[in-house]
Amino acid sequence: MLANLNTLFAEKKDRALAGFNVYGYEDAVSIVRAAEDLNEGVALMVNRDAAEHIPLSCIGPLLISLAREACVPVAVHLDHAVELSSIREAIDVGFSSVMFDGSRLEFAENVEKTCQVMEMARKKGVSVEAEIGFVGYSDPVAQPQNIYTEPEDAFVFYERTGVDALAVSIGTVHRMVVQEASIQYDRISRIRERVAVPLVVHGSSGVCDKDLTRLSHAGIRKINLGTCLRLVFGKTLRREMEENPEEFDRIRLFRKPMEQVREAAKAKMLLLK
Repeated sequence: MLANLNTLFAEKKDRALAGFNVYGYEDAVSIVRAAEDLNEGVALMVNRDAAEHIPLSCIGPLLISLAREACVPVAVHLDHAVELSSIREAIDVGFSSVMFDGSRLEFAENVEKTCQVMEMARKKGVSVEAEIGFVGYSDPVAQPQNIYTEPEDAFVFYERTGVDALAVSIGTVHRMVVQEASIQYDRISRIRERVAVPLVVHGSSGVCDKDLTRLSHAGIRKINLGTCLRLVFGKTLRREMEENPEEFDRIRLFRKPMEQVREAAKAKMLLLK
């Protein structure tokens, strides 16, 4: 069933929801099947790279159809949108959740634009995530480094916007291929003391398994994962092509990667219990 983040937070209660970045049917359906295996809600997320590859008007209906047919609640979420036009399009297409990423803007402008997103989203029952601080990327040449979330900034931002979820920077980094992120649990505690809004951690593929569990138990309500599943899909597909050099039918080549993504997604979701 199609759901927004608020519904999923209510279902999960005191544990984190898994949000997975997807790039098409193969990984999306594998994640939905994993969620059904565990009878757990899940969020299918479309980031900027995916939206540049497949227009929102195409990938949106695909994911929404999967969500509606699922036996568990599934959010279809636009991740890291920086343009209000993209958010407006996602809402019009039928996404149940959106994230406005104003983390590179001045504080006042981030607040102002987030409020505009809230006004758009509320009319359609769409949940809104925003970001305070900045979660960097594993390539420091291409992207600036982390700017950690200050608890007072998080409090003021939430007071002025009323967002449904707030992404915070507490030590994770996007697109990490090794699990070596250093989590600032004291910062999480200080933020949680100041704001009651559900907190989100991005860049969680670089978080070791025991810290994923600890984050869930520490009050983080959504944990975003993407790179870890892309690695599983890519490595398995490469092996399939090497072992079957005469095979040209990509549907056959995708079968094993899809199976492995399903199992990897289940493993991550189990860590959040």
